[in-house]
Parts: sequence; C-alpha cells; structure tokens
Amino acid sequence: MTEPGRHPATGPIDISLPISPGLLVWPGNPAVEIRAVQRMADGDGADVSELRIGTHTGTHIDPPRHMVEGASGVDQVPLEVLIGPCTVVDARGRRGALGADDLGSLNVPTGADRVLLRTDNSELWRHMPAEFPDQYVSLAPDGAHWIVDAGIRLIGIDFLGIEQRGAAGHPAHIELLTHGVTIVEGLDLGHVDPGPYQLTVLPLRIIDGDGGPARAVLVSDRAEPA
Repeated sequence: MTEPGRHPATGPIDISLPISPGLLVWPGNPAVEIRAVQRMADGDGADVSELRIGTHTGTHIDPPRHMVEGASGVDQVPLEVLIGPCTVVDARGRRGALGADDLGSLNVPTGADRVLLRTDNSELWRHMPAEFPDQYVSLAPDGAHWIVDAGIRLIGIDFLGIEQRGAAGHPAHIELLTHGVTIVEGLDLGHVDPGPYQLTVLPLRIIDGDGGPARAVLVSDRAEPA
C-alpha cells in the first residue's frame, strides 16, 4: 500500500512546479500573471486566459543559448536527451555549492546519462509563497567539471538556479552548457525516493529560446513488491 502523500512505485510522478501567481521566481525575472481574457460567465463562448511568464519560470530547461551568445536554443535540445533512464541521487543534508568530492560520494552510477540532485532545496516548495532564499544548495565549478568528465548529458536540481546567485561569470553554467550538458532547474523532488527512473521532461518549443518552461515526469524503474 502506498503511504499517504507518496506516489505508487510504478505510477508517474510529477516533479514539475505548479505555475500560479504565488510561484517564486528568480529576482529580476517576470512574476507569473494569469489574466482572464474571455469568460463564459460573461457571455463569451469559452474561457481563455492570458499567461505572462519568463522563459525560466518554474521547472525549465537551460539550453546553451541561455549563457553562450549565438549558441543553440531550447528548440534544438535533442529529444533523446530529454527522455530516458535517469538517476535521482540523495544530496540532502549538504550545504552550499556541491563540488567534485561531493558528487563523487553520491553513488552516481557509472555511465549515467541523466542525473537529478535531490537536496534540501525541495523543502522550499512545501512553503509557497516564500521569499527568495539567501542560501540554497547549488553546483560549484569543479562540480560542473565532474559532471562533464562523467559524461552526464542532463543534470537537474530542485531550485530555480543550479549556480549560486551572483557567481561571477557563471562558471558552472558555462562549463556545462559549452560541453553540451542540458540543465533542468526548478524541480520538486521532495516526494521522490533516490534511485532509478525513466525521465520525461519536455520544454515549450520556443524557436531560438534561451529557456523553456517544462513539464517533468518520472516513472520508477524499480519493481513493485509482490
């Protein structure tokens, strides 16, 4: 039997952040706005709303164009990178920027293509609305280098940014994006056990987009107990 608040081991698990006006956004990014344009209650033929969000709102993809001028946009991220086997690793209890030594101790499987970092950041999503935190778990430049050396093609984290706010020159982003590593930010992994899954994360197909809001779903690779 599934515990209250948990998901069945074999069912899909939504790890996307719900988009609403109360959603936390990166400082300086547009706040979420949803405005009624047509309403059946007012005599219109259908309900239609206008949605105003940034390209890095909630759960989203960072393509190379986000930090590398003239590089490929979110519409050119290969689907085979965004769909496939994935490992959620447990980085709870760690603080600050995760470096190479941290990542090396997280039991990332050799040859992993897609890795999601479950950290204490996910607790923030249980307390919306909230102020932007002064501290959160992120990725250090040598951690980004470790990911590149490990051959990982997609790295995800449970905060709006994978790098510490204000990092001069954005070295972690640059290391990842210039080496073809797709970044997924704004995940909610607070209800996900570490382990193997199948990941599907599909961003909006924005031509030459510097980012793309996405829906991300996991399906467990572990067999249900008999």
